[in-house]
Amino acid sequence: MSGKLYDDRGNKDRTITKDGKVGELRAADNRRAKPVHTRDAFLIGDGMTGGYGRGADILHDCTIAVEKGQIAVIVGPNGAGKSTAMKAIFGMLDIHTGSVRLDGEDITQLTPQARVRKGMGFVPQNANIFTSMTVEENLEMGAFIRRDDPSATMAQVYDLFPILKEKRRQPAGELSGGQRQQVAVGRALMTEPTVLMLDEPTAGVSPIVMDELFDRIIEVARTGISILMVEQNARQALEIADVGYVMVQGANAYTGTGQELLADPEVRQSFLGG
Repeated sequence: MSGKLYDDRGNKDRTITKDGKVGELRAADNRRAKPVHTRDAFLIGDGMTGGYGRGADILHDCTIAVEKGQIAVIVGPNGAGKSTAMKAIFGMLDIHTGSVRLDGEDITQLTPQARVRKGMGFVPQNANIFTSMTVEENLEMGAFIRRDDPSATMAQVYDLFPILKEKRRQPAGELSGGQRQQVAVGRALMTEPTVLMLDEPTAGVSPIVMDELFDRIIEVARTGISILMVEQNARQALEIADVGYVMVQGANAYTGTGQELLADPEVRQSFLGG
């Protein structure tokens, strides 16, 4: 993580093209998915079809893209393939067709570990901290791939999450759920990622803690780091999203800016409780 936390947000231009053409992405029986333009996206999982091992495909021609400094949010019903799409982008499952590109480079065949070295940080929903280690030791573990002095990044993490500095000598397992999530995000930031991927970051936390975490996510994006996030709290997540993807049965069903999706009556009725 570098730069000032309160710089202007990154590239606000949501016009991303794919080979100069526009390709439409639609769920099998849904005509609401808008075209997604992909050529210049900083991170793109493009036309992904695949699943786990030799099982049935979970993703069906799914495309998720995020520009530099954007917040992209994936929402949808349980079992829609949201976390699967994120894991596919991070290399945790094989995709049978499609590709993953980061800053113009095809990384489809890279392992998750190699993708971390390319600049991808991933925070899983569960088991995302070392509970017996102190807060500071958790953060130090996040810098394992670095060969430089990570102290400046740690200072930035403490600036972003002041409670972690206060509790830096405390075992992480003794923290509240929201504080544990801050440790997990902070550890991912210690790798100095260009993309931060968050799987259900507000799961199990109170509404107040959720709002605080979303505020911190906005601050991270302001440094130019791209955020790709899966969220069950769809309405609140779309409120901070530059771009949103609604998935249904492993495919793109609705795509647009966060505000467009919040204003769409069908999205509101079907996924946001009216």
